[in-house]
Amino acid sequence: MAQKKYWNTEITPKDRLLAIDWKEVWRYRDLFWLFVLRNFRVAYKQTVLGPLWFIITPVLSVIVYVAVFGGVANIPTDGVPPALFWLLGISIWGYFASCLTATSNSFVTNSDIFGKVYFPRIIMPLVAVTTNMLSLLIQLGIFAVFYIYYALTGATLAVTWHIVLFPVLIIVLALMAVGFGMAISSMTTKYRDLQIIFSHLVNFWMYLTPVIYPLSMVKKNATLMFIMQLNPVTPILEAIKFSLLGVGTVSWTWLGYSVLMMVIMMTIGLAMFNKVQKSFMDTV
Repeated sequence: MAQKKYWNTEITPKDRLLAIDWKEVWRYRDLFWLFVLRNFRVAYKQTVLGPLWFIITPVLSVIVYVAVFGGVANIPTDGVPPALFWLLGISIWGYFASCLTATSNSFVTNSDIFGKVYFPRIIMPLVAVTTNMLSLLIQLGIFAVFYIYYALTGATLAVTWHIVLFPVLIIVLALMAVGFGMAISSMTTKYRDLQIIFSHLVNFWMYLTPVIYPLSMVKKNATLMFIMQLNPVTPILEAIKFSLLGVGTVSWTWLGYSVLMMVIMMTIGLAMFNKVQKSFMDTV
């Protein structure tokens, strides 16, 4: 006589498109941190300088920016030392772009793992945000060293009370990247061309964000100014610049718009992500 089988766990697709089982995610927290540690180590594995590249890369980028955009193109930085202006812009934009790219590749990059073992798929976007956060903290540490140096040498710098919003702004930026990334990731499982197109769009997106140049350069052109602020990253980056450097603009209206865009994209991205994860192994 056949014996009945009793299962302790039954894995079924989520019925609600906006559902996140945080209890399940918490149960897999050890795996989450293993993925974070793996990504951090793999980034510069088998390199001579190892983790030092987290410091060298932004410093080299700033040197190039100062030489090309400051020395050749003569782009102003609103009276702030160019190295500080561009280091902050590079660090914040780099965090957003890295989270966006890593999340948008969640399904394709991890298809081998997804096909062999079960764990909450939402962990991978969260891993991307956390891994890149560690890189951002290192770069902000470099920024702090430059900041102290310029402050001691007499540069005009101003930290405003808006600095208390800094963690909130970074969280909004991260969630916005995750929202956009999950939506793109859901589409690239079927249309791989989107990966190539999206990589070019991210580069174009940077030039629509006041990373290289201050927003004050376009203030005289009302139409261009409006288009720039329609970019949801612009109000966040401007608020961060204002809080740490005392330059830029803080518009509560446009910051509210950025938060709204984050909520919209998180809703759309999560719905698409949950829908595709049920059957993506059939198309990836």
